[in-house]
Amino acid sequence: MSTLLTLLGMWAVTYAARLIGLGLGGVRLPPFWLAFLRFVPISVFVALIVPGISTSQDWPQQVLACAVGAALLWRTRALIWGILGGFAVYWLLRQIW
Repeated sequence: MSTLLTLLGMWAVTYAARLIGLGLGGVRLPPFWLAFLRFVPISVFVALIVPGISTSQDWPQQVLACAVGAALLWRTRALIWGILGGFAVYWLLRQIW
């Protein structure tokens, strides 16, 4: 029962946060904050990945895969190609290495 309550609580907090974000859609932000907010998803993504790489035993493969993913992200400006390319390179390196 407490698991269900925990899940419902997490859902309520997430849903409320998204509603607040959607409510801010009509607000005009200064250019500094717009530029700042554009980098938040990438910063969160890096914060999730770097600790895992630094503590992993197959870090060389992961660093190479991250480099390829970052290059794809930089060239295409599409997060999906960076993620898919990085995972593809990591999978290939694990098969070879």
